[in-house]
Amino acid sequence: MAKITAAEVNKLRKATGAGMMDCKKALVEAEGDFDAAIELLRKKGQKVAAKRADRDSSEGAAIAQVNKDNSRGVIISLNCETDFVAKNDDFIKMANDFAEIALNYSSKEDFLKADYKGITVEDKLTEQTGVIGEKIEIGAFKTLEAPFVGSYIHAGNKIAVLTGLSKNVDGADEAAKNVSMQAAAMNPVALNEDGVDQATIDKEIEIAKDTLREEGKPENMLDKIAQGKLQRFFKDNTLVHQAYIKDNKQSVAQYVKSVDNDLEVVAFERVALG
Repeated sequence: MAKITAAEVNKLRKATGAGMMDCKKALVEAEGDFDAAIELLRKKGQKVAAKRADRDSSEGAAIAQVNKDNSRGVIISLNCETDFVAKNDDFIKMANDFAEIALNYSSKEDFLKADYKGITVEDKLTEQTGVIGEKIEIGAFKTLEAPFVGSYIHAGNKIAVLTGLSKNVDGADEAAKNVSMQAAAMNPVALNEDGVDQATIDKEIEIAKDTLREEGKPENMLDKIAQGKLQRFFKDNTLVHQAYIKDNKQSVAQYVKSVDNDLEVVAFERVALG
């Protein structure tokens, strides 16, 4: 049997993130062959992944990253089963590493095939499932392109937001961050009324009419009053019309125009976990 040194075990641990005992067992089984030991740990990951395929992975880390010229951003969520794993520093670092790679891809499928330190992202996820003993997967994958893209990650990595602005102007970075914080806190259903789907509109009108009937309002007035309530729904639930959380005397759209008169919010993406 090959003699396995502590240095070899440590090298394998650094390469895979697996525990010391798992690394030693893999090296012993592989008779000291480093690459074969890595393959054994990956196979272990595949077995664990198969066993845990039906487990809920609603915990994790949501990470937003933006490229150097602020023209493109991405949000990914690295999902796991427990909050204990989600708070682990190595797990969060891996999520950030993945997000940096994801900036170069437009689809989750292509991103999963991307290279991560000599193996694909998908294979790394399988490997880490074996290392950690929990289902590990990429949940959300969202991209945004605009003349200026900014981001915000809420404390604990549970909510990540990207905001796209119409121009790259002085103050755009702070404005995009503030609007992203707004979206994180207030969870708007859409950018503006044009982005609200018809099913939601129909449901809000129906709810309003039912409430008005219970209040005894005459049937011939219901449509007009319900339309007024719908406008209130848009004001409360669409990003640009919401009252700005740092100054509720102005809307988000008005706040952005205070930075630059021609500046507008053109898009946002939000991912929340837990």
